[in-house]
Amino acid sequence: MLKDYIVPRHLGIIMDGNGRWAKKRGLLRINGHKEGMLVLKRTVESCKNLGVDFLTVYAFSTENWKRPKLEVSFLLNLLKYYINSELDYLKENNVSLRFIGSRIGLDKKIISMMEMIEKETSNGTEMIFSIAFNYGGRMEISDSVKEIALMVKNGNLLPEDINEDLITNHLYTKNIPDPDLIIRTSGEFRISNFLLWQSAYSEYYITDILWPEFNEEELVKAFKVFSARNRRFGGI
Repeated sequence: MLKDYIVPRHLGIIMDGNGRWAKKRGLLRINGHKEGMLVLKRTVESCKNLGVDFLTVYAFSTENWKRPKLEVSFLLNLLKYYINSELDYLKENNVSLRFIGSRIGLDKKIISMMEMIEKETSNGTEMIFSIAFNYGGRMEISDSVKEIALMVKNGNLLPEDINEDLITNHLYTKNIPDPDLIIRTSGEFRISNFLLWQSAYSEYYITDILWPEFNEEELVKAFKVFSARNRRFGGI
């Protein structure tokens, strides 16, 4: 049976509300993050089954280092657990996992695990799954500009040859199309430094549902809303 909605080729998700979900239940914030990880696992499966080609989720921003040390430490350990627990699933289901963001300052063990799972899943063609970790949109653009400036300095590029495509090809998301739809949970109306360059013409779907409560029903609802949008990309 044909779907009564359009599936976005590239879906971005700002997973927000773990702490509030835990607080509502009298739990520690780390319990919210743990539940959020389980929802992420189910969402990856749902996106793959529904036909999403590219999925990018916002897991840990460059600003998140300001959180209490205990919470940051838990999130880093949660990432390690996720890599260990999901490696087999991703390989068996032909999903390629990539990490976007800076690896400067990350523990060598975490970097090694990131590189390992990226290599092990590199042949996956069913879906490209990107986790934005230690990521910031402004930092990403700055890094792109630095790379291009170095090319100019070394005489490998003329300033007049700098264009949008060149900048795009020096972002963390090079070789990945811009997101068609970005979902943000918890009802917040903020971009929060996520895919600033790439989301210039993305559609947004804001839901009051907290991330640990997100499910496939809400995902399909977002797709249906997206299907009704008239994407003109600046035209008429």
